Amino acid sequence: MDHLCVCEEEGNKAWYKKPGRFQGTLDAFLKIIRNEGIKSLWSGLPPTLVMAVPATVIYFTCYDQLSALLRSKLGENESRVPIIAGIVARFGAVTVISPLELIRTKMQSKKFSYKELHRFVSKTVSEDGWISLWRGWAPTILRDVPFSAMYWYNYEVLKKWLCAKSGLYEPTFMINFTSGALSGSFAAVATLPFDVVKTQKQTQLWIYESHKISMPLPMSTWTIMKSIVAKNGFAGLFTGLIPRLIKIAPACAIMISTYEFGKAFFQKQNARRQQY
Repeated sequence: MDHLCVCEEEGNKAWYKKPGRFQGTLDAFLKIIRNEGIKSLWSGLPPTLVMAVPATVIYFTCYDQLSALLRSKLGENESRVPIIAGIVARFGAVTVISPLELIRTKMQSKKFSYKELHRFVSKTVSEDGWISLWRGWAPTILRDVPFSAMYWYNYEVLKKWLCAKSGLYEPTFMINFTSGALSGSFAAVATLPFDVVKTQKQTQLWIYESHKISMPLPMSTWTIMKSIVAKNGFAGLFTGLIPRLIKIAPACAIMISTYEFGKAFFQKQNARRQQY
């Protein structure tokens, strides 16, 4: 689903070699498979895994530790705790992982060998400095930090509400799963415009390089948003909504429910060890 998000947001054809544009999520999905094979949907998987593992470790560990610290200071029922902890944790994770996301976007937008990718990154760093690897950091922050704040706040609220409705003291796997899916969907819709801008800013670099054109001064996030609205209307900021929802909702649900399950499992194991 990452690939379809990139295709729809950019309005380009990615691996699709024939003229024309994608006519929606299903059309993109079928054309990519028909022309490049189903394996192409998993191109860019290695950098995605390299990015996802440390990002998840940093993000969830920081969130849990900050939540515990803030609750000890502000109280267990303080509603600001998930918002503050989510913002700080995501800010740190995005800053550390941003260069890997830039590389992943390139691998998904066009087929590259690792040698070509290394050559391009080396050239970019030598010409524009290491800071060029953080291209797209600002719109990513504008997307992910509000996403994280909304996601964790709504997740905690929904989890408590579903537990109360079910008469349970502790949430079940399905309660965590449902809360994650709903809160992730809401946050994904609200922050989609920044995701569209982030994708455009990152792929600009690859487009100019592939055509051997000198890179102009980068436009600000708000300038890109204005140009999108001027060209495609307000709806242009929500291009790729369906694939993003199809991607984000199950991803958030699977991640938080398995994380909570694993955390509860190891807490029980540690409690048993302490008894003995």
